Amino acid sequence: MSSSILAAESFVDLDVPVWAWVFLAATIATMLAVDLFRHRDDHAPSPKEALTETAVWIACGLGFSVFVAIQFGGGAFGEYISGYLIEKSLSVDNVFVWSMLFTSMAIPLKYQHRVLFWGIFGALALRAAFVILGSALITQFWWVLLIFGVFLIYTGVKIFRHRNEDEAREATAGLSLLRRFVPVTDELDGHKFFTKQNAKRAATPLFAALVVVEATDIIFAVDSVPAILAVSHESFIVLSSNAFAILGLRAMYFLLANAKEKFVYLSHALGGILVFVGIKMTISHWVHVNTYLSLAVIVGMLAAAIALSLRRAGGLEVAGGGGPGDAGMELGVDRLGDRVRQPGE
Repeated sequence: MSSSILAAESFVDLDVPVWAWVFLAATIATMLAVDLFRHRDDHAPSPKEALTETAVWIACGLGFSVFVAIQFGGGAFGEYISGYLIEKSLSVDNVFVWSMLFTSMAIPLKYQHRVLFWGIFGALALRAAFVILGSALITQFWWVLLIFGVFLIYTGVKIFRHRNEDEAREATAGLSLLRRFVPVTDELDGHKFFTKQNAKRAATPLFAALVVVEATDIIFAVDSVPAILAVSHESFIVLSSNAFAILGLRAMYFLLANAKEKFVYLSHALGGILVFVGIKMTISHWVHVNTYLSLAVIVGMLAAAIALSLRRAGGLEVAGGGGPGDAGMELGVDRLGDRVRQPGE
């Protein structure tokens, strides 16, 4: 048997029943509904609330891995956890970019959850399309693995340059394009995405922020979907691990957005992870890297980056009498608050 066939067969190949797909869809829909209900009023989440919600979302993601292990076995479990960790770690970049975007667009903190909810709702549909397309291409044309792999290596090296500012500029370019087709007001109208201005329908800055958030997700999806396809070719595993990692992004944003200056080495770990999975994907047609070895490398890189970042932050705090986070970005500002139009005005 050739090495290419052995490598291909090293990934799990599942016969997923229809009820499992229905269960996945129902679970995601229920979680979205509960989250929307909990945040039906506009308020700024407290750090304690953000921490609690982040823990709950992570518990849900890990809980689904138990279902995968029981239903499909240890191989599927390993691929799910690897995909989940890759997407979760790469999502940290999303958090920092969103923080810069919301600050630059002066979106009040209490309205940011509404923007992120619908932004992530759209991201789920977008990722599903990317995964289906990517899986189909890999199935039909094995050499697509080489293209994806080289692209991931290039992106990983690029991340060492701290690309957040570059991607924020690319996303805000979409805002200029939006203004060409839809009039955008300078004032907010509560939490509405659209309002009336001079008897004409116009988008509010909140809708403009939603468009920019979706634009950033397109940019990140181009990286993250091929990265997950490097550890699993099974659509059910890729979609579920991606979905559960994305669902917790809103809570993680309110928890970590101000911590960019604290986790200074995290971007190096993210770059290293992409380079690693890029190499893994490039050689996967001939050589299969064990799933649990991949998982150990990913966890090791993240743990090392967090430990080194915290050690550096602690040293700076002792030396300067304050943490680097004191000079970090703010989650968003209420400087629009005095010109937010109140309902009925």
